[in-house]
Amino acid sequence: MIDLKNIPESPGCYLFMDKEGRIIYIGKAKNLKKRVSSYFQKKSFDTKTEILIGKIKDVSFIATNNEVEALILENNLIKKNTPKYNINLKDSKRYAYIELTREKFPRLVIARKRVSSGKYFGPFVSGTDRNYVRELIIKTFKIRTCKKFPKKPCLRYHINLCSAPCVGLITETNYDSDVRSAVMVLRGHNSELISELKNKMNDSSEKKDYEKAIARRNQIQAVKWLSEKQTMERQKKYDEDIINFIVKESRVYLILFNLYKGMLENKQEFDFLFNENFFEEFLVQYYSDNPVPKELILPKLVDESIGHFLKERRKNNVIITVPKIGEKKNLLELVGKNIELTFFGDMTKLDDLRAKLKLNENPNVIECFDISHLSGTSTVGSMVQFRNAKPDKSNYRRFKIKTVSGIDDFAAISEVVSRRYKRLILEKKELPKLIIIDGGKGQLSAALDELNKLNLKIPIISIAKKMEEIFVPGLSFSIRLDRKSKALLLIQEMRDEAHRFAIKYNRLLRKKEIK
Repeated sequence: MIDLKNIPESPGCYLFMDKEGRIIYIGKAKNLKKRVSSYFQKKSFDTKTEILIGKIKDVSFIATNNEVEALILENNLIKKNTPKYNINLKDSKRYAYIELTREKFPRLVIARKRVSSGKYFGPFVSGTDRNYVRELIIKTFKIRTCKKFPKKPCLRYHINLCSAPCVGLITETNYDSDVRSAVMVLRGHNSELISELKNKMNDSSEKKDYEKAIARRNQIQAVKWLSEKQTMERQKKYDEDIINFIVKESRVYLILFNLYKGMLENKQEFDFLFNENFFEEFLVQYYSDNPVPKELILPKLVDESIGHFLKERRKNNVIITVPKIGEKKNLLELVGKNIELTFFGDMTKLDDLRAKLKLNENPNVIECFDISHLSGTSTVGSMVQFRNAKPDKSNYRRFKIKTVSGIDDFAAISEVVSRRYKRLILEKKELPKLIIIDGGKGQLSAALDELNKLNLKIPIISIAKKMEEIFVPGLSFSIRLDRKSKALLLIQEMRDEAHRFAIKYNRLLRKKEIK
């Protein structure tokens, strides 16, 4: 029995541990005692929370002075421990910094995180704009791009894109001057820089150093062009983020729109397992690593502590709007529409697949298996999962075959199917609605035998590549689907993805064996 007597009635974070002492969930609360006690009261919870409660064997806590401190601590603890039942946000591929490296002759590189001792500019909302600005600056001020100095000037020098500090064709002082100009652009000090460049251009012209004067003129034109582009994009009032989500079958599907001065600059997609605090967790995790806009347009009210946290992160007021009518409500609905199209837009493929295979329900989770080997060596298995007709790479699995020697695809399929579903049963995890095997009748029969041993009644088919025949248990003949049908195209996409994933693992093992 878990002892709750020593848990205080103060703000803080609570940590649930399993029987091995691993942290499986971290939460924050205004009142730790009330919050933790609520998990152990006799009331109904969603399936995921019921599973979590069943695994809790110990509770620890960390008290804080207030809720904002608890929010920040919760986020840091989640990042450090990555508990199984907290949401897991992958780093956005869109947001990134431009980093000025800390070197004798610095470079400008793309950085996803602020981890080194260099100078960082950003993060940039638009990946396209970020890359364009970086490339324009490198080209304009001839900043080096090579990681290691070559022994002689490279092609970039010969086409006038680099000043070749590698072989001493520019002094460190002059190179630093160009770097300083690049930094001024990144900081938005364009007017000041243009004035400086004009003085340098005039000075070079007076000294009849026309080559340098032309170079300065070109730099002025580039900075002016960039400045005009930035001005055009800043006519609107202020930045907004619009967030909406849909919860389906214990998963959250969420999209965030970044509006930069009134213009849509970026769309970011997230999906993760549902928990009752998921929205607060998302806001804290996301805005710990990304800029907080002046206004957030949200589908629901959030706790007051979230508002304090956002204000602290932005160092200024943050408007949180939950619109009921008007333009902002329309924007929120637009995000909702994008969620439907992005995450569920391929549902027609599943409708077709259900109809063609005569399934009782849409197979929203499908798992596909393949075997790969080289003349019977380095045999591996792969399993890819598609959720709502899209690859769910976080649930891809690969298997090094342990019980089979030589060429025996049937036995190999038996092993991977058995290992996969024994584990899902043991861990009480979600089972697929359809299984696809890459192969013919033999592979299908081997996989079906393993499902029967486990008393699993999951629809299963196989697809033989030569004629794209589909085999179904209980039918003596194969099924041929129209080659343009959405059902067959989805099956082929999954089969090809499983094959690619298996080949990749096979090659990796062979590479290790050679070493």
